[in-house]
Amino acid sequence: MNLIETIIIAIVEGLTEFLPVSSTGHMIITQALLGVESTEFVKAFTVNIQFGAILSVIVLYWKRFFQSWDFYYKLFIAFLPAAIIGLLFIDYIDALLESVLVVAIMLVVGGVFMLFVDKWFNKPIENQEVGWKRALKIGLYQCIAMIPGVSRSMATIVGGMTTKLTRKNAAEFSFFLAVPTMAAAGGYKLLKLLTDPSGVAMLQDNLITLLIGNVVAFVVALGAIKFFINFLTKHGFKAFGYYRIIVGGLLLILLFSGVELSIL
Repeated sequence: MNLIETIIIAIVEGLTEFLPVSSTGHMIITQALLGVESTEFVKAFTVNIQFGAILSVIVLYWKRFFQSWDFYYKLFIAFLPAAIIGLLFIDYIDALLESVLVVAIMLVVGGVFMLFVDKWFNKPIENQEVGWKRALKIGLYQCIAMIPGVSRSMATIVGGMTTKLTRKNAAEFSFFLAVPTMAAAGGYKLLKLLTDPSGVAMLQDNLITLLIGNVVAFVVALGAIKFFINFLTKHGFKAFGYYRIIVGGLLLILLFSGVELSIL
């Protein structure tokens, strides 16, 4: 993976991580279009540049991360379902991550669903406090996002809206929940590499690439979060739904036309 490919993939991560369009799906598509071979390092790279995106949330909302221990308790409750499912089905999830077809189908399905999200779930109530029951329900929705193309952001925001949170509050809790979830995923992948001599050597050889990827993802994610909160509050989900349908539809057309887009 060269410098240009590194920057492009990191930009895609930063732009899409907190938008309801599936960052994993977009990185898989980007890899396929660039012809980047899915080596062990590339797989680790696409997970570990999420640390840059995580940092953007902490920087933008740093006061919330120091308000009380109760905040971390609720995040832990919401994080737990995905942690359990992820550990139980890690091999199956990794296999799905190499399928452009799965991404394309889920982009379209999720896009159609998002056209109706505001009509079905945008019914906030006065009580906007996230208690443990709300947190658990959002965490259960997050598990759906283990299918590439679904979007962790979409699943958790919709999960929040089903508990009568406003779009803004649901989106913000989704951002907060991304921190332990993405840190765990990236940390697990990093630990696997560090316990393998060949993995340690691979990290040492590509340290600059990882650093550049995280810096780019951090900077781009800062802007993406601010844009998304403003846009979502004013306009809702429909535009993202149409975008997903168009991208997923184009991918399906290319795939069924015989164009090779599989991850090598």
